Amino acid sequence: MSRLARYTILILAVIVGVHYTLSSIHDEYGRATAFSNIASKFQGGDDLPYDEESTPNSGTPRPNPNPESQPKPRLANATFVMLARNSDLDGAMRAVRAVEDRFNTRHGYPYVFLNDVEFSSEFKRRMSVLTGFNAAFGVIPSNHWNQPDWIDEDKATEARKSMVAANVKYGGTHAFLISLINSYRNMCRFNSGFFFKHPLLQQYRWYWRIEPNVQFHCNILNDPFLFLEENNKVYGFTITVYEIAASIRSLWSHVTDFIAQHPEHIAEDNSMGFLSGNRGRTYNTCHFWSNFEIADMDFWRGPAYTEFFEHLDKTGGFYYERWGDAPVHSIAASLFLRKDQIHFFEDIGYQHDDWSHCPLSEDLWIKGRCSCDQKHSFDYDGSSCKGRWDRFMNGS
Repeated sequence: MSRLARYTILILAVIVGVHYTLSSIHDEYGRATAFSNIASKFQGGDDLPYDEESTPNSGTPRPNPNPESQPKPRLANATFVMLARNSDLDGAMRAVRAVEDRFNTRHGYPYVFLNDVEFSSEFKRRMSVLTGFNAAFGVIPSNHWNQPDWIDEDKATEARKSMVAANVKYGGTHAFLISLINSYRNMCRFNSGFFFKHPLLQQYRWYWRIEPNVQFHCNILNDPFLFLEENNKVYGFTITVYEIAASIRSLWSHVTDFIAQHPEHIAEDNSMGFLSGNRGRTYNTCHFWSNFEIADMDFWRGPAYTEFFEHLDKTGGFYYERWGDAPVHSIAASLFLRKDQIHFFEDIGYQHDDWSHCPLSEDLWIKGRCSCDQKHSFDYDGSSCKGRWDRFMNGS
C-alpha cells in the first residue's frame, strides 16, 4: 500500500472518530448530521416533510400516546343500584354486562349492590372484576327489610290466603313459598321507603335501578343522568303498565286521605290526569314499571315523599295487601312533581322478562344500533299505559 493511501485511510479514520465523539456528546450536532435529516434535504428539504403526522404545524391531530390522560366526560353524582341475592349472580352479571356494553364503559359510573344478607366472596369477586372494581356491596339493615313487629301476622296470613284464591301474583301462602312471598313484600316496602337511606347511597344524588337478567337492546348515546339533571327533571321511565287491582285494593283511599291532609305537597300542573280519568275519585292502576327507573334520590328523601311513605306504611298495606313500590313511587311522582319533571326515555331499549320497550323512531333505532324488534315493543300493548301517558301529555 502506498504512503498516500495509508495517510488517506488514517485521515478518514480520524474524521469518523471525531464525528461519533461529537454525536455522542452534543445532541444538536447529532440531530443536524443524522442521515434522515440529510436525506430529507435531497428529497426537497422543508417543502416536503418526511413524516407529515410528526410535523407540529401539519394541522393533523396527533394521537395521544396515553389514553388515560384524555379528559373524561362530565359525570353526574350518580350510581347504579341493584338489589340481588347471592343466587342471582349469573343474572346480575348478564345485566351489568349489558349496561357496560351499551353505556357505562364510556362513563364509568359506580355500582352499589344490596342484599338482605352478606354477599358471598364469589359474588363480590366476579362482580368487582366485571365492573372494573368500581362497585360497593352492602347489607340492608334488618329494620329496613324485615316485616315490622307491629304487623298483625294473623291478618297478614288471611290476606295472603285471599290472594291465593284470587290467583294474585306473589300473593301466595303455601308453606314452601312463605319465605319467598314475605321476601317479596319486604322488598316492595324496602324499595318504597328505605333503599335511598342506605349508608352506601348517602353520597349520591341520582340512581339508576337495574335488576338481574334485564337486557338493554340499544347503545345509550347520551348520559341519562345528565339529561335529567340539566333539564330540571326528577324521574325517568321506559315502561308503564296497569297494576293488579287485587293487590292494592285500599291504596287509593289512603292516597286521597293524604291529599286531603297535605294539600301543600300537591304540585301545580301535576300528573293526576295520568292516574285517574275522573279527577282523582278512582285510580286506574297505571304506574311506571320501577324495575327500570332513573331518579333523583333527593326527591325520595324530601319532606313530601317522607310524609307520604310514613302515612302509607303505618296502614300495613305492604303486608295486609301486596302494595308494590312501583305504584307507590308512581303515585308520588305524579302528584308531587310537575308533569314536565317526569321523562319517558324513548331512546333506551330495555327488556324485563317478556315485556320490552324498543324505540319506535327509526332514527333512534338505527343510531342506537338496536337489536330489539320494534314490532314487539310493549308500548301500545293492551296491558300498557303508554297510550294513556301520551294522551295525557298531549292534553287530549
